[in-house]
Amino acid sequence: MQPTITESTENFFKSALNSLELNPERKTLLTSIAQTAATDLSKNHPVHFNFICTHNSRRSQLAQVWAHYATHYYKLQNIENFSGGTAVTAFFKNTVKTLQNVGFNFQLKEFSHKNPHYLISNATHSETLEGFSKLYDDETNLSPYFAITTCNNADENCPFIPEAKHRFHLPFVDPKAYDNTDLQEEKYLEANKRIAGEMHFLYVTISQLL
Repeated sequence: MQPTITESTENFFKSALNSLELNPERKTLLTSIAQTAATDLSKNHPVHFNFICTHNSRRSQLAQVWAHYATHYYKLQNIENFSGGTAVTAFFKNTVKTLQNVGFNFQLKEFSHKNPHYLISNATHSETLEGFSKLYDDETNLSPYFAITTCNNADENCPFIPEAKHRFHLPFVDPKAYDNTDLQEEKYLEANKRIAGEMHFLYVTISQLL
């Protein structure tokens, strides 16, 4: 059953930015990523963001989905967004659910008990995104790319990424610790909103620099 949508994707995306609080170091980091991307785009170089986390199941997937959304929201050209891990697991069910609750639609493309493939869409734009767990160097992740590590383990376990044109470490709090607890939905929503807000900040900054 599709979870009840509690808020539209666009409203959630806007409110995530409006409520976002960034310390100076985080703001500088996101601005640096945006400036590097804008410089490449100004030279007509394609920008491929690859969000990397250990299992490619929670934070890296959320980042890819919101980056994809932001790219189309701001009608940015020559940017594509990917995700991957240092191990293959699955697009975790609680990650799927928290995105469904803010208006994303998940259509099963390829059934697998271990690692189903989804086509992800929303009401704002028509282009779908394929979501599934994969290695950071999967053939579907175009290179060269910006390697953006979203958890400490991925940063430590990926000391050398030869395809990376640029590398940034952008860690997020992992909601995994709250799986199967009374706080599960709340903590996944917090992670979802935090990542949506930071992707919104990143992409609005890119758009302003171009």
